[in-house]
Amino acid sequence: MRAVTIRRFGDPNGMEVIETASPEAGAGEVVIRTEAIGVGGVDAVIRRGTLGGFEFREGLIPGSEVAGTISATGDGVDPSWIGRRVWAFTGTSGGYAEEALARVDDVVPLVEGLTPTQAVTLGSAAPVARFALAHAHAAAGESVLIRGAAGSIGIAAVELAAQNGASAIAVTTSSRERGDRLRELGATHVLDRSGDGDATAPALFDVIVDIVGGDDLPGFLDRLAPNGRLVLVGAVAGFPPADFGGHLLRAFQQSRSFSTFSLDTVPRQALRAARSELFTAAARGGLHAVVETLLPLDQAAEAHRLMDAGRVFGRIVLTP
Repeated sequence: MRAVTIRRFGDPNGMEVIETASPEAGAGEVVIRTEAIGVGGVDAVIRRGTLGGFEFREGLIPGSEVAGTISATGDGVDPSWIGRRVWAFTGTSGGYAEEALARVDDVVPLVEGLTPTQAVTLGSAAPVARFALAHAHAAAGESVLIRGAAGSIGIAAVELAAQNGASAIAVTTSSRERGDRLRELGATHVLDRSGDGDATAPALFDVIVDIVGGDDLPGFLDRLAPNGRLVLVGAVAGFPPADFGGHLLRAFQQSRSFSTFSLDTVPRQALRAARSELFTAAARGGLHAVVETLLPLDQAAEAHRLMDAGRVFGRIVLTP
């Protein structure tokens, strides 16, 4: 099969298309003939070699989510899965390939009306958005700021916050065009990347969902209302400075809080149920899978160049 490997961690030029052996399903696993492959921010962080706690090895095949048809099953897996179209989480690697391996516990059947492209656009992003808002105890009538809202997680968070009855939904993004598109999806205020640019936006927010991290995160802690909660779900700009907690301590009387959130902490059964529900909502038009572009598998490096340049609204999807 064809696959994309990382020969050298760093810029996208270190990625290469190779011919390699097809995967074989072990106990509890399935092989999926891919039809769509999601390109996510975590893939770029892995490619750069900057993901903490990750084992970097030459020849790694990146990619964590695919959709397609199950072609083989391993021991302990019901063979009736063969021939079914599914979405699957492949772990932190293995997705950028014509065939991918996944645990059957990380597979969700595609509902009628949902395309493989839609599935890999929403399969990881929408659950992150849903559980992050729940982690922040976001309630109807509260104000929400989504930092880095132009990606697939941010877009899903905007739509879900609107559906949950947020009183105001502000977003940070890099252009007026992106801001207009986010307004169409439910945003009520558009800010620039520094958190300014809209005089009508709330000065403080009850909930901030931060997908960016990096050196500017402390300034957003200062945008929390009393009892406000910031949840960090990504770090595409890197980790925040080591002393960022000082901003919380200096506003001790405001009872602000900071937390991180990862889908790794959600029980598999609850995660599968949430994905099925979100997929059904998307198939019925209640959630939008926004795709920047479809690219063939051999243009994976170009997909990463677009991400590095900040030119992606929604998600890039690779097709084998």
